[in-house]
Amino acid sequence: MILSNNSHFPHTFFLAGIPGLTAAHIWISLPFCFMFFLAMTGNCVLLFLIRTERSLHQPMFFFLAMLSFVDLVLSLSTLPKMLAIFWFSATAISSHSCLSQMFFIHAFSAMESGVLVAMAMDRFVAICNPLHYATILTPFVVAKIGGLVVLRGVGLTISFPTLARRLPYCGSHTIAYTYCEHMAVVKLACGATTVDNLYAFAVAIFLGVGDVAFIAYSYGQIVRTVINFPSPEARAKAGSTCTAHVCVILFFYGPGFLSVVMQRFGPPTASAAKVILANLYLLFPPALDPIVYGVKTKQIRDQLFKMLRPKQIDPT
Repeated sequence: MILSNNSHFPHTFFLAGIPGLTAAHIWISLPFCFMFFLAMTGNCVLLFLIRTERSLHQPMFFFLAMLSFVDLVLSLSTLPKMLAIFWFSATAISSHSCLSQMFFIHAFSAMESGVLVAMAMDRFVAICNPLHYATILTPFVVAKIGGLVVLRGVGLTISFPTLARRLPYCGSHTIAYTYCEHMAVVKLACGATTVDNLYAFAVAIFLGVGDVAFIAYSYGQIVRTVINFPSPEARAKAGSTCTAHVCVILFFYGPGFLSVVMQRFGPPTASAAKVILANLYLLFPPALDPIVYGVKTKQIRDQLFKMLRPKQIDPT
């Protein structure tokens, strides 16, 4: 990441935590810490199962492994610093660490959206064109889709730190959040921020509206196909394969949409509700995604029980 020199760019920013609730930071940290534990444990277990169990070497589970890896990176990019703020009042963050965190948060959030699109396409092919599933989603095609998801996420967001770095910051250096969100940093600038605002808005529209529209179209076609299935059992089976993905979509886009609306159109000063919602956008998906897939996906559930079941000792 190449950043231009800027004598007005501060060496250190300060993360304010949750405005108005500083005295309750220790108590607020408890659910945050629990979600961090769930995210790390659940996603590591999913990656281990998918890596070691050959029956899970399928396109659907490759995309699930990508989702778990993205969730791990998002958790590690945000939660340790959040907990340091809550526990030790360690609000200072160097400018380079802030810009790096900004890039990882936005890039991997964009990747998560891309993975959800890929998973919707996987379900569309599996239900609407099952006889050609293996010939359409070959390992080579799946790998190309994964590569495109990564390149798109990096390409769309790598400009965020560069744009923020070029601005002068002659006022407060306190970011009213628990992490370095792009627009929260840009709002501290005392120069013209039109380019930053327009670019951030364009990326949000492209990812939010574009990806959601593709997912909605895929599920519209899936519903049309499932309705025409001859038996209720077949319809129920097809629907059950999509339940986990629909839950994950709601966990990701629900808080994300509300957070973007409050960030763009809410009051200029950050409220506790706005900051908590922004945190939930980053915390909910990594913590809940592995639980949803572990409960709703039979193959994952069976392999998990197999791993936890004590091995029988041969008496001979």
